[in-house]
Amino acid sequence: MAYDGTLVLEYLARTHKTSLITDREKHLIGLAVTMTRVCQVCTQGRIEKAGAAGMDDNLLNALVDIVSSINAGVAAATAREAFRMADASSAEACGALCSPEVSAGR
Repeated sequence: MAYDGTLVLEYLARTHKTSLITDREKHLIGLAVTMTRVCQVCTQGRIEKAGAAGMDDNLLNALVDIVSSINAGVAAATAREAFRMADASSAEACGALCSPEVSAGR
């Protein structure tokens, strides 16, 4: 059976009708999300739509800078927390799940 995206498209159309967020903000949010989700095709489409809506490369590059810096901060915070968790768990007994036999799939 082929994928039917009708419900998703209807939801997207409905949410884009809100008057609480401007069209400009919708373009910028959409572009930020597609960049964060690492979808090059979606990001290309969002860049083209933003350009057609009158947003210039300076604005879009400023958005790229902001999204990139936020993602870098999130990556650093995630790694810092993972190191903290690893340090804390190395002090505890791991139990059977960490045994060499389980890790090797035996």
